[in-house]
Amino acid sequence: MLLAIDIGNTNIVIGGIRDGEISFEARIATDYIKTSDQYGAEIKSMLGLFDVKPCDVTDCIISSVVPPVFNSVRTGIMKVTGKAPMVVGPGLKTGLNIQMDTPSQVGSDRIVIAVAALSEYAPPLTLLDLGTATTIEVVGKGSTYLGGCIIPGVRISLDALTSRTAQLPGIRLDRPGKIIGKNTVDCMRSGIMYGTAAMLDGMLDRVEEELGFSTTVVATGGMAQFIVPLCRREIRLEKDLLLKGLNIIYQKNRKL
Repeated sequence: MLLAIDIGNTNIVIGGIRDGEISFEARIATDYIKTSDQYGAEIKSMLGLFDVKPCDVTDCIISSVVPPVFNSVRTGIMKVTGKAPMVVGPGLKTGLNIQMDTPSQVGSDRIVIAVAALSEYAPPLTLLDLGTATTIEVVGKGSTYLGGCIIPGVRISLDALTSRTAQLPGIRLDRPGKIIGKNTVDCMRSGIMYGTAAMLDGMLDRVEEELGFSTTVVATGGMAQFIVPLCRREIRLEKDLLLKGLNIIYQKNRKL
């Protein structure tokens, strides 16, 4: 079994992949102060939750956008499995032609998602990742990574709103019933949820206007399942792009 791990700003996604199929997926909170022993214990516990023994893990791959946490997780994995993980970064084969000012600065999760999307859909593609940040990335013909946008995520926007206003409460991000809310909570939900959906619709229009052609739009990330149904644009929802992409990159680079 391949153990695939993506270290994000809010959550660490842990997945087990056997024969190209995702056997399990779990999440643990990203914590800057946890030690490698603590991360190792949590990873071992998650494996046990799905009846996977450390000896069942034949190899590992990691992508990370949180440098302070990366070494602790990597060392924790090595303690549990005895395997040195493959790390997504410069030098690995991805099949992407990255046309950025500084290609090495592109987040590894952006690369992983693009690789996975290209295995499912023909370019040109516009990819949305609704996580801690909301990101938009464009992949053109010839698997050319053209660039994108980074926007405050849904929860970051909500946290900023409630922390900087005296009378607005913390709320759950349930789907609002109407655009025009009749109480404070419904007004906030409408603004955050429909506001994000409208922003994405508008940004997609502007992206395609700048490109001069339409694209297939694919969305992933923890908030995508709540926001995408509120969008007016046609958007394909894919929840497992990160794990699929990690498996593809591992297969491209593993030593036979």
